[in-house]
Amino acid sequence: MAMVYQSTEMDTGAEKRGGPLVVKIGGSLTSEIKTLYELLASSGRDILIVPGGGRFADIVRDTGAEGTPAHWMAVCAMEQTAWLWVAAGAVPVEELHDPVQGVAVLLPYQAMWEADPLPHSWCVTSDTIAAWVASARDAPLLLLKSVDGICCDEGLCESVSEDIEGGTMETDVVDPLFLPFARASGIRWAIVNGREPERIRSFLQGERPPGTYSYPHL
Repeated sequence: MAMVYQSTEMDTGAEKRGGPLVVKIGGSLTSEIKTLYELLASSGRDILIVPGGGRFADIVRDTGAEGTPAHWMAVCAMEQTAWLWVAAGAVPVEELHDPVQGVAVLLPYQAMWEADPLPHSWCVTSDTIAAWVASARDAPLLLLKSVDGICCDEGLCESVSEDIEGGTMETDVVDPLFLPFARASGIRWAIVNGREPERIRSFLQGERPPGTYSYPHL
């Protein structure tokens, strides 16, 4: 499959209306929290972080828990990681629609418990939870991962095909529910390598660095 590139920029309409950019930061980047916080803060943008569960989620998986107990334990793991972001300087917010100024981090348990919007399964991780947050806030979503994006047959997919977007092509870069949820909700999203500071900086400046971007018709 040939690599697809679209010149259409990610829709930042939510930012123009005064809303924040939602940024999901994978648990594999926990060791980079201080550096990433400083980079995000230096952008001058209003950012709402949705943290991955990281090492705390790994502990939940190691227990062998499944279903509803595992779901809420994993959300608690995200909340524990959120406090690491607070320690780095991010402002904690608990309500889904709390105003955001500068760099804030969502403490997700309360909002998730009140809305209970997603299946209780390991098919749902912080990826889809972040997509739900972005959808609820009518905001664009940036996912920072430890990889460049979603790969196709011949390398990086810079713009997803309809097959990938509809969830008919498997990828381990995001959880199984993320792509179908993103398509159904109509959010704009992008995946950028969180270990490449210049790419993150470029994205925050409104440019389009290497990564995987949502299909333009969304």
